[in-house]
Amino acid sequence: MEKFRYLPGVSTLELDVQACVGCGMCEIVCPHGVFLLENSKAKICDLDGCMECGACAKNCPTSAIRVTPGVGCANYIIQTWIKGKDAASCDSVECC
Repeated sequence: MEKFRYLPGVSTLELDVQACVGCGMCEIVCPHGVFLLENSKAKICDLDGCMECGACAKNCPTSAIRVTPGVGCANYIIQTWIKGKDAASCDSVECC
């Protein structure tokens, strides 16, 4: 989803390729197409597209994916769309 961007270069998304078993769940559950399967392993193909929702990490059977919601928090992004940037906050609510 190349049109979606929060802040470039701040996503906390990490992938341990060695732990990946190539199940493809990350590619299936990611709402922004951040992952691709390549040679039976997951690959992060669009790091700046990550909104840090955590769906990939929660669905990874080997815990090969780590993400810490906060900087690119999905809740914050959604709030900016609804409330505007000045009223949005990621501090007062549990993100994702």
